[in-house]
Parts: sequence; structure tokens; C-alpha cells
Amino acid sequence: MSSPILVTCGLPYANGPCHLGHLRTYVPADIFVRALRKMGQEVLFVCGSDAHGTPIVVNAEAQGLQPKQLVAKYHQHFHEVFKGMSVHFDFFGDTDDPACHNRTQEMVKALTEKGYVYPREIELAYCPKCERFLPDRYVEGECPYCGKPARGDECDMGCGRHLEPGEIKNAVCKVCGGKAEYRKQIHYFFKLSEFKDFLLGYLETLGGTASARNYAHEWVRQELKDWCITRNMSWGVQFPGHNELVVYVWVDAPIGYIAFTEEWCAQEGKDWRDYWKDDARIIHFIGGDIVYHHCIFWPAMLKGAGYTLPSAVVASGMLKIDDKKFSKSRGYVIWVKDDYLEKGLHPDLLRYYLASYTAHNKEVNFAWKIFAEKVNTELVGAFGNFLNRALTFTVKNFEGKVPQGKIDPEVNAKIEQTMKEVVFGLEEYEFKKAVDSILALADFGNIYFQSHEPWKLIKSDKASAGEVLRSCLQIAKALIIFMEPVMPSKMEAAWKQLGQGGSASEKPFQEALVPLAEGQSLGKPEILFSRMEEATVKELERVFRDRIEQAESRKSVKPTELKEQISFEEFSSLDLCIGEIKEAGSIKGSDKLLKLAVDIGKETRQVVAGIANSYKPEDLVGMQIAVLTNLKPAKLFGIESQAMLLAADVAGKAVLLRPSEKVETGTKVR
Repeated sequence: MSSPILVTCGLPYANGPCHLGHLRTYVPADIFVRALRKMGQEVLFVCGSDAHGTPIVVNAEAQGLQPKQLVAKYHQHFHEVFKGMSVHFDFFGDTDDPACHNRTQEMVKALTEKGYVYPREIELAYCPKCERFLPDRYVEGECPYCGKPARGDECDMGCGRHLEPGEIKNAVCKVCGGKAEYRKQIHYFFKLSEFKDFLLGYLETLGGTASARNYAHEWVRQELKDWCITRNMSWGVQFPGHNELVVYVWVDAPIGYIAFTEEWCAQEGKDWRDYWKDDARIIHFIGGDIVYHHCIFWPAMLKGAGYTLPSAVVASGMLKIDDKKFSKSRGYVIWVKDDYLEKGLHPDLLRYYLASYTAHNKEVNFAWKIFAEKVNTELVGAFGNFLNRALTFTVKNFEGKVPQGKIDPEVNAKIEQTMKEVVFGLEEYEFKKAVDSILALADFGNIYFQSHEPWKLIKSDKASAGEVLRSCLQIAKALIIFMEPVMPSKMEAAWKQLGQGGSASEKPFQEALVPLAEGQSLGKPEILFSRMEEATVKELERVFRDRIEQAESRKSVKPTELKEQISFEEFSSLDLCIGEIKEAGSIKGSDKLLKLAVDIGKETRQVVAGIANSYKPEDLVGMQIAVLTNLKPAKLFGIESQAMLLAADVAGKAVLLRPSEKVETGTKVR
């Protein structure tokens, strides 16, 4: 019996919506899992939301939410997006699940008992104004290694090094902007320095992408410092025996892989130890920015606590948008739900783009024009064209059935060669090579059809025409089976057009060589892929350009610039009060606006607010907010707005101003 296979993906952080950069990891992993199953392997595929850490606490505070509420919101969002993109995990949990708390504490205790976790007094940034220690994203300052601006746990603007608590220089509180001071406190450290020799040997045998191994090797060859694994927070996994400390998020996040395995096994009546305490193949698909954590911290923790080590780490290349560095703050971002799925674009087209654009460990550039060119040239012009012409011509001339005759040996040889290339590419995490081989088979099919001229043969030698078409249909069958992991939904539709029973997802790669039965009824030929018209591409580009312009306009206004002063009398002329949202709904034709009914105490006003990108209508009902009620009415999208909501602009997102506690509706704001 072969060893069980566990495939995981780096956990999406439950702190914001899914963007194209996320899919750079999840789509190839899903393709890989589907392919393994076509090779006869039993695979468990798990993932979940990363629920802890300071960014979630900071964002939740800004939105007036509890961290748990924010996590639930984005956990559901990612779950829906993954489903929409046909990324199917066997289990999708979150690291605030009790199973993750329990497994994390068990591992920390095991490491402590073995002497790998110990206490140390360190100096930490402390804000005297906010009266609290400043962990990670609560503090900013200078990197002690390169001098560039840095945040508390990473030099994100300079050398990229992981920073330990207390290392950052000239610390400033991110909450109040005040200068921080340094105070002593006991924290707990993991003896990473003791694992240097182990890691050097382990990395020599680690599978996956060479880029991940090489990057990790460079870090391990340098001095490995012990790693602080506790933080001053209330949100997270409590450090055993210390109510005032939680475990650092990069400890409990990867432990989520184990916890999710446990939860799935509990549901299925299986033993999680088969994966994490035995000889299993564990394969991690991750983004290129978290190699350090998965190739150094994580295997050292597993080794120290006595768990199975990963056999491969597959790191994806980074993402560019329109040939510019990916940046949410500058507008160079594609939001998967808003910009793609809700625009009615088929998920399989994007899956194909991500798999076929370049090698998995190379940088991907996404632009709507390139996307349309690939769809129109490769999927419509080559792949879809061959499937449609082979099926249509056969149905029309052979009563909708597979013709009699032998399959051309050249065709069988080409299918077999393609299968070997596809399997090799997938096993080596070279998804582009696999897709290129499939496209080459489609090109072969088009040339075969064109060169054998069945439209002429049908008039003079119908039997020979039948043999040509039967060979073409066999190519079509192979194309569908080979491409199914990449485009599962489209290939299911093609499978039905071919008149085949069952699901294309259940058919192993070897099935491509099994001849179609003579006389078998075919389905109704339909266009599988439609051209992306220029008008559609221009509209998608317009939305993208508008986002960039908005980002640039926000940056052109310096936060320190003050507008002209006004008198107290002028301020008093503003009629501000606390209202309550009674109804909320979308406005047809607008992606940004919502129509609200707001109770302001003495009456209910109709308000049109540009907050659709920040809030769902159902989340707004019952919310108390600050309202300006004596603003002149204005029409937006033909709907009169009779008041204005007050909101803060946080990185382009509207954060509604709300009272810290419930007050009577209509209460004046002074």
C-alpha cells in the first residue's frame, strides 16, 4: 500500500478579500490534486483561514468589529470564492477552531518538555499613551539590518528579513503615532539555532521547487537566531500557563494543517496520525513570500515535536498586474469576486491562464488584453475549434454516432506521448509544460483534420472519412481527459458532448487510450468557448484604470495638509446625529453604491452611499452610524440621496463612523 498523500495550501489571511495573487497558489494546487487522483492516488486536500495575528486585530478595531466577526466575514468570503473558482478542498477550516488551539498547545508543550522552548527577558516597544506593549503590526520604525522603514515583524520595505520583537529601531506606535519606549518583559523563544545541521540535511532531500530550497539554504547557512513565539495580545491561541500571552501567528498557522487533517479524519472515521505521525507524503503549496516560514521554522518545529516532515514545498512565483508590481494601495490589483466572478467570466478561463502563462516558480503578469488574446487564440481558435469541428462534422454525417473503422496508429502514438508529457509536467510541478503538451495535441488534431479533408472523403469514400473522424474523436477524448484538472467545468460539458457516461473527473489519464465504442451515440455539439469581444475587454480595463486613478488621487492629498479653518458657528451649522440603518440594498448597474433607509429619530431618510465595496447590505441593517442630515439632496444613479453617512477612508475602503456604545437614535453629534 502506497503512503498517504496530503496536499495543503498556504492559509489565506482572513483580513481582506481574495485577489488574483491568492489564486497563484490555490489553482495550481487544485490542478495537482485532481491530476494525482487521475493517476490513481488517494489524496487529502486541506486548507483554511489564518485567523490570528495583529493585522486582524488592527483591522477589526478600525471597522468596529470583534476579531472573530472579521474572521468569520472573510472566511465565508474565501470559501465562496474558492467554490466559484472550482478549487475544492476536502476540508476548509480556520485556525481559531478548537482543534487548532488544542493541537498548537500540545505541540508547544511537547517542545517545552524537550527543552526547545525557553523564557527570556527582552526589551519591547511600549506605547505610554496607549498603555500597552506593541506587537508586530502595532509598531513601525527602522530595520536594524538595512535601516529602511519596517513594521514590527518584517522589513517589508528593505531587506525582507523577519524581525524579532524588540529588534525594530526608533519605534513608533501605529495606533496613536506617538513615540514608543522600550520596556522589559519575559517572552518565550523556540531554539531554532539548534536545528541548523538538521535543516541543512533536510533541505538537501526536500522536493518541490528549487527556488524554495535555494532560498531557504541561503538563510540557514547564515546565523539562525532563536525565534520569539509569544505576543502581547488577547486574540489568538493562549500560550500554555500564561493568560497574558498568545502564541505567535506563524506558530499556530501551519499547525492548522495538522488540525484540519484531524477534523477531516474525525468526520471520516480515519486516523490523523497516518498523515502526521507516519510515513506520509506531505506537499505544501505556498506563495514565494512565505518560503522562510515553511522551509525553516515549520520543519524545525515538526522535528522538535516529533511529527512527520513535509516531503515537498512548492513555491509559486510572484504576480504583476499590467506589467507593474502587484500593489493594493496603488490600485494594481484584480479582486477575484468583484472584478472577475461577478463580471460573469468563467472560472476555467482564469484557471487556464494561471496554469499556462509561465512556469510555476516564475513571475506571472496579468493584463486583460493578454487574457483575452489567450482565450481567443488558444482556447477558441485551437482547442475549442478542434473539438467543435470534429463533433459537428461527425454528428452531421454519421447520424450522431461514432463511425466504424480503425484508429490511426499515428494518433494513438501522439496521445500516448502527450499523456507521458502531461504526467511528467504535473509530477514536476511544471503546469505550463503539461498545458503546452495538451495544446500541442489540439494543434495536431486540427492539422490532422485539415490534412485528411474529411469533407472531401465523405463524398467519395465514406468509410475512410469515418476512420478519420473516429481518430479525431479519440483525440477529442484524450484532450478532455488531459485538460480536466485545469478546466474541470468546461471539460465536463465537453465530456457530455462526446456522449460519454459518468464524470470526466473520474476518468484516469490511461482512459485516453481506450477506444471510443463504434456506434456509440454522441451528444449535441455546442460552442465550448466564446471569443472575448473588444468592448468587453475595454470595459474590464476601464474598471481597472479607474481603480488606479482613485489610488493616485488619494496619494496626491497629503494627510498632513489642513483645509482652511472654519468658525465654531460654521461647524454648528452642520446637523449631525446618530442614525440607524433600517434597510439596505444594491442599486442596479452600480458596483459601488447602496440604497439605504436610515432612521434619524424624527423620520427615516433615503440615503445613497458609496460603500458597496466595504459592506454587504445584510451586515448594515441595525447598524448605528453618524449622519449629516442637512446636506442638500443629490441624485446618484437617478436615486435621490437625502443625507450623508460619515466614514473614514482607510486604504480606499470606507469605514463607517459609529458610536462606541448603543445610543438613542437621533442623538446629536457635537
